[in-house]
Amino acid sequence: MKELKGVLAISGKPGLYTLIAQTRGGIVVESLSDKKRTNISAQTQVNALGEIAIYTTEGEKPLQEIYESMSAELNNGPALSHKGSSADIVAFFTKHVPHFDMDRVYLSDMKKVVQWYNALHSEGFFTGETEVKKPKTKKPTAKKVE
Repeated sequence: MKELKGVLAISGKPGLYTLIAQTRGGIVVESLSDKKRTNISAQTQVNALGEIAIYTTEGEKPLQEIYESMSAELNNGPALSHKGSSADIVAFFTKHVPHFDMDRVYLSDMKKVVQWYNALHSEGFFTGETEVKKPKTKKPTAKKVE
C-alpha cells in the first residue's frame, strides 16, 4: 500500500489531491482523478491524509492503519459505496475501527473515510505491495582510454 503522506483533502473541493508545488500565496495541487492542476490559496483548509486519525476510546487510530485493515479484508478491492445505507456504513466502519469514539466520530466522518478509500482504490493505492522508493543511481559512464 502506498503512503498517504502526499495525499491531500481540500475543504470545499471534492476528491483528493497531491501536492505539486508551494507558491507565495498558497500551493499548486493535482487532482488524483483527472490530473488537473489547481492553485489553492493559503487561507483554504488543507489536510494531509497521512496526518488524519480517527478518535477511539483508546486514543487515536491513524487513517493509514484503518485503510490497511480495509484493504486486507477486501483483498485490495473496493469498499461499499459511501452513498449506501447508514446501517451498512456504520457496520463496515465498526469492523475496522471497533472502538471508535461515538461522541466524536459522526456518520459523515465514516462516509468520508469510505469515500476516500474508494477514491484511493481507483487510483491504485491498494495493490497489495508496499511502495519502496529506490535510490537513484547514476549510469556508469565509459572512460575514454588513450
